[in-house]
Amino acid sequence: MTPSPAVGFSQTFERALVLCAHTDDEFGCAGMIIKLLAEQTDVRYLALSRCEQSVPKGLPSDILEHECRRATAELGVPSQNVAIDRFKVRHFPEVRQQILERFVQINQTYRPDLVFMPSSHDSHQDHHVVYQEGFRAFKHATLLGYEMPQNTISFNNSAFVMLSEDELKQKISALAQYESQAFRAYASAAFVESLARVRGLQCGGVYAEAFELIRWIIR
Repeated sequence: MTPSPAVGFSQTFERALVLCAHTDDEFGCAGMIIKLLAEQTDVRYLALSRCEQSVPKGLPSDILEHECRRATAELGVPSQNVAIDRFKVRHFPEVRQQILERFVQINQTYRPDLVFMPSSHDSHQDHHVVYQEGFRAFKHATLLGYEMPQNTISFNNSAFVMLSEDELKQKISALAQYESQAFRAYASAAFVESLARVRGLQCGGVYAEAFELIRWIIR
């Protein structure tokens, strides 16, 4: 008996949404953003807070918004696709219904087929609200939870995206736009590269990003 030919499929995404609690949370998926844009995917970015209360003393309260816009431009996201809201940092649990309604409105008008969000293991209260309400609003899309090691005890790295050296360099260059956050250990180029090397080793490459596979929908 002649075996039946294998049935194959390729997964492509038309519309991708990057959900961030705070400006700079795209640390966990910047490489994937670069790859999607290279494939002509329509990528939109939303940060719910510009974190005025967390800005180092002596700097303008809106500095993180300006840095975020420079960082996303470095990644290649069109300026008109970048939205930065004014929810108060560390107070998301108090306004989770408003956040859910924001997400529902985006889903109704944009209908992304791929959504990036904080992982279910993220311990930051704002990130956890984005994960929970993001799942409710976008449960009919493929959902990937990005990695933020500073906030996790464990991480279910069940999906990997390999990065080229040029893509990693572009990611590091974009994240370097957050000059006000350079004092944070996770913002250093050395840390970003070392994590990419670890994830690359785990998936048989040189550099990679790891994601929690929350939901995968094949269309």
